[in-house]
Amino acid sequence: MPAPTVAPTLLGARLTHHAPAGAVTVEITEVEAYAGAQDPASHSHRGPTARNQVMFGEAGHLYVYFSYGMHWCANIVTGAAGEGCGVLLRAGRVVEGHDLARERRGPKVTDRSLARGPACLAQSLGIDMSLSASDVLAGSPLALETGPAIDPAAIAAGPRVGVRLAADVPWRFWIARDPTVSAYKRSPRAAPPPPRA
Repeated sequence: MPAPTVAPTLLGARLTHHAPAGAVTVEITEVEAYAGAQDPASHSHRGPTARNQVMFGEAGHLYVYFSYGMHWCANIVTGAAGEGCGVLLRAGRVVEGHDLARERRGPKVTDRSLARGPACLAQSLGIDMSLSASDVLAGSPLALETGPAIDPAAIAAGPRVGVRLAADVPWRFWIARDPTVSAYKRSPRAAPPPPRA
């Protein structure tokens, strides 16, 4: 299925990492879709590379990348093999394993902020490059499960965060008014938004 179709269906889903230190589960509250070759904001826009090759594999696998030389971020691959489509996990709510998530994030981090933002979400779950290409549908060490049903009227959509190209494509989806959703930040290098009619 196309990434923009899959993305909102991941809201409310739960991703669990069963690590030697224990398990942490995050309920997903915000995502962004990236559509491969047709999407200039996607890591896979120019085709397969050593970095993004997981994106061109089977749906349901995790694509992990290092952002700004500091943070890990995690995407779930969607679509058919070879398409390079995926959904970035932008934010969530820790619902199990709070102590371990806080140990990874720091003692002063609030519950709201434990997985608020893609880097924080990955850190709370203990996701790093060693988990790239993991099949989240197989259940180990990462398991993606359906969560509480989200009323479609409660799902908001808008432009993606921090991308320079295709900055106004409304493929960021989130649970409206959820406090764990990250703040919107437009890339300072993005083209100005189109004028309103």
